[in-house]
Amino acid sequence: MNPTTLNIQHGQECPRSSHPPALDITALEKRFPRFTLGPINLSVPSGLIYGLIGPNGAGKTTLLDQIFGMGLPDAGRIQVNGLDHLRHEVEVKRRTAYVGPDLSYAAWGKVGRAIRFVRSFHPDWDDALASRLMQTFGIMPTDRIATLSFGGRMKLALLLAMAWRPHFLVLDEPTTGLDAHAKKAVFAELLAIVKDEARTVLLSTHQISDLERFADHVGILHQGRLLTEGTPADLMQRHVQVEFLCEDPAIRHLPGLFVQENAAARYRAVMDTQTTSIRALTDKGAGEIRSQPLSLEELFIALTP
Repeated sequence: MNPTTLNIQHGQECPRSSHPPALDITALEKRFPRFTLGPINLSVPSGLIYGLIGPNGAGKTTLLDQIFGMGLPDAGRIQVNGLDHLRHEVEVKRRTAYVGPDLSYAAWGKVGRAIRFVRSFHPDWDDALASRLMQTFGIMPTDRIATLSFGGRMKLALLLAMAWRPHFLVLDEPTTGLDAHAKKAVFAELLAIVKDEARTVLLSTHQISDLERFADHVGILHQGRLLTEGTPADLMQRHVQVEFLCEDPAIRHLPGLFVQENAAARYRAVMDTQTTSIRALTDKGAGEIRSQPLSLEELFIALTP
């Protein structure tokens, strides 16, 4: 697998979009004393839901911060909807919405006041959508923001981001604190958003089951690198779990083989069938080989030990 270059197509039958990529990252690096993000190359076409998953400390928040210009990159460039994220910062932020667990609208006092404030900045604000989301989420204009539960505050943040139908919607753990009904409503609206080829959703989450159902493409981030990407179905078809016996310890270095457990000569591993094969295992002396499919969650756990 190439950990740095991801060129994403929205399904084999999807026509090429006439819009610029929603997100185009070239050779991005951000270095800290104990952590380095990248180098990352990532091109996400408009009109899809892209899911980004990774364990804590993988670099997801750092990557999102870089997209929004929070700290200069050490190398590389980022374009959002064809615009340089630093040179055209104002226009990028005019087209892009963000929702994350750390957002707070408590300073506006009540829900209605926060809605009126945000609405004043967006000519494309959809009153009907805002009202529908308010009803679905069970929040009222008279509700005091400070007294909302964590899930209630997340619902408000989602409403304020989704109601003006941004071109690029970036969501960081958006379903945290949401009940099943609210979660279903959120994903229904996200699917409606990307029916317009000019609009795209980038979803960073630990809720892998949601990505299996709703994401067009998924990228797995680990230790600052993108390990693999593809549609959930393709990723699960491409990777299998294998168990085998082998006396040669060098087999653990076979490209495309990710060893999970090794006791004496017995191995359990994940195999990338685009990189290696059962034949390659037998050529290295492996025997008693058994294989079985993986869920997306099992694949994620295996690739990010």
